[in-house]
Amino acid sequence: MLKLQGLDHLVLRVVDLDALTRFYVDVLGCAVERRQDEIGLVQLRAGRSLIDLVPVDGKLGRMGGVAPGPEGRNMDHFCLRVEPFDAAAVRAHLAAHGVDAGAVESRYGAEGEGPSIYLADPEGNVVELKGPPGPVAPA
Repeated sequence: MLKLQGLDHLVLRVVDLDALTRFYVDVLGCAVERRQDEIGLVQLRAGRSLIDLVPVDGKLGRMGGVAPGPEGRNMDHFCLRVEPFDAAAVRAHLAAHGVDAGAVESRYGAEGEGPSIYLADPEGNVVELKGPPGPVAPA
């Protein structure tokens, strides 16, 4: 039996690498950990995990076929754990960056029921920001 520890990384195929890098660094607080421009890969640190950005017109990206768009995505969403999770502060931060986010709601995740909010990155990938288990405080 495998004993899984958590999310290691996920890979997003992207059209505008610069816009997506700015979003994940400036808005969500990731850090660029490594670039491999020769194969078309930017790796962003998100806590213990990585978010890999692969341009669809790069060496790796071309292997995935047509670019994702409104008619279809490569995934439904991914979830980033946030702590502390101050709903009002999260919403204010996102709004300051021009990001329209959904309502803060209680949702079940890896650690149990707790507050979460959905938003979309500049290419329409859905991101869930999830707080620790517990009641949802008003935003």
